[in-house]
Amino acid sequence: MPARPPKVALMTTPDETEAQFYEALQRGDLDRVMAVWADDDDIACIHPSGPRLLGLHAIRAGYESLLQGGGLNLRIAQVRRLVVGNSAVHHVLEELRVETPEGTQSAWVLATHVFVKTPQGWRLLVHHASPGSAGAVQEVGDEPSMLH
Repeated sequence: MPARPPKVALMTTPDETEAQFYEALQRGDLDRVMAVWADDDDIACIHPSGPRLLGLHAIRAGYESLLQGGGLNLRIAQVRRLVVGNSAVHHVLEELRVETPEGTQSAWVLATHVFVKTPQGWRLLVHHASPGSAGAVQEVGDEPSMLH
């Protein structure tokens, strides 16, 4: 098992890093999935209903298991972004499409990504995903306040 995945192009924004992450998942390319992660012992990944995976080796093993059947039919349905200095947080609604005997079914996943800007570009520090539902498409939030 290699210590670091192959080099990738410099990712100059968190959006580029996230796009490469999802493209690699769709293609089932484990090395490219791992290439977006920061080179840090404290990186963490939690798949829906799964344990907390810490460090490159544990995270790689988790994605290796997830991708053993090939790429995922996965897309971003919604994303909210917050960038502060050299850090960014994305709240993502993912749609995972799965073929079943009854036809194509959608599963919804709520994910949070934490990115950090490094000398090698923006890298992923945390991926935390939880099972969602069709109701997750609707966002619940505070009404904007208006000053009169």
